[in-house]
Amino acid sequence: MLDPTLVANVLSAGLRTGAEFAEIFVEDRRATAARLDDGKVEDLTSSRERGAGVRVAAGETVGYAHTADLTETGLLAAAEAAAAVARAGGVGTRIVALANTPPLGHHAEVLPETVAKATKVALLTRADHGARAEGAAIRQVMAVYGDSRRRILVANSDGLLASDDQVRTRFMVQAVAAGDTGMQTGYESTGFTMGFELFDGTDVEELARTAARRALTKLAARPAPSGTLPVVIKQGGGGVLFHEACGHGLEADLVGKGASVFAGRKGEQVASPLVTLVDDGTMGSEWGRIGIDDEGHASARNVLIEDGILTDYMFDFLRARKEGRPTSTNGRRESYRHLPMVRMTNTFLVNGADDPDEIVRQTPHGVFVAHLGGGQVNTATGDFVFGMTEAYLIEDGQITEPLRDANLIGNGPEVLRNIDVVGNDFAMGSPGTCGKDGQGVPVGDGQPTLRVTALTIGGTAA
Repeated sequence: MLDPTLVANVLSAGLRTGAEFAEIFVEDRRATAARLDDGKVEDLTSSRERGAGVRVAAGETVGYAHTADLTETGLLAAAEAAAAVARAGGVGTRIVALANTPPLGHHAEVLPETVAKATKVALLTRADHGARAEGAAIRQVMAVYGDSRRRILVANSDGLLASDDQVRTRFMVQAVAAGDTGMQTGYESTGFTMGFELFDGTDVEELARTAARRALTKLAARPAPSGTLPVVIKQGGGGVLFHEACGHGLEADLVGKGASVFAGRKGEQVASPLVTLVDDGTMGSEWGRIGIDDEGHASARNVLIEDGILTDYMFDFLRARKEGRPTSTNGRRESYRHLPMVRMTNTFLVNGADDPDEIVRQTPHGVFVAHLGGGQVNTATGDFVFGMTEAYLIEDGQITEPLRDANLIGNGPEVLRNIDVVGNDFAMGSPGTCGKDGQGVPVGDGQPTLRVTALTIGGTAA
């Protein structure tokens, strides 16, 4: 992406004023998106941007400058600006944004490069037909296709020089059904770190039918109960709970600020002995898969909680360097305009030994959550609220009536302690984007079927 001699010159310019560390991050990103809504293609866009960020560290001060000018003049100016900030002293991080020139090559083709736009649009049309074929009660269908290619190069003054080529493809369908109970929504998506070959094994019509059936099922749903009940969470459907309520609290920057309920608890029993929580950036073609993190280090599998014991936190490079330990390769950034920070990749609860059907049979009364939606988490306390977007009542050990959307309320550490059964049917959930401090990065999450002995359901039934 850049001549190695130029890269070395930029790093040298960053170190010229006495800084102990310099880094350059170069990015070339292309993306394509298409959206069909109510039978019409509403959006069909392609984009491309290129740029670089230079980070310079001197003591406790970090200077950062970014630019879309990838000439020698532009990159050296960024290095000198970052070095000037670092040299200014004071604790903390300050970002200098140079005057941006228009992004290069604004003519991105649809990715993968060999696939025509008409083929992408045809997928959307097939999905629309598949959802509507489930019945006249389906009144609205939205289908979204997206792909991206992100080529990065990272080099630093320690001698590191690494690159990665990340291609992701995603497809989503949302169906709305109308009935006596009003409008109900069903959703289904798929996405992997791969190209258009995703659709060799994905039937978009069946994916759309799944979304439509979820919406139709909710038309007959009863109000969710209110109060504290046992909750069984289906494989893959609740991984976001562990990402949000536990994973963020294990990020070393939040731990260092005292903004995590897990701060200072390494080596302690923080969860049921059935719980082993892992973050793994090497995981097959999952959505959070990365070859290297955004600081240039090869991705890794990190065990965060093992048999209920908190074994480690997630680290970025500079924070790990300061503490005299290896990085866990969790330094990630949204783009070249952003500083890296500690972020998850694919975060999941590993398999247990129990039969998932038996878990339900051994639950006389409770709620079966097939899918969780978005929510809010306070990492300092662990308190959370998540939406249940697909849930059912458990009666006499059987899954019975569907429930209307309601909230699941609890505390992350308490959930970890109150997991009393873990199934043997591990699955990853839907692809997601994790937001933190204004930055979004692709992440995955998952878990086997499990039971939490007590969670609060914020339903409306008496």
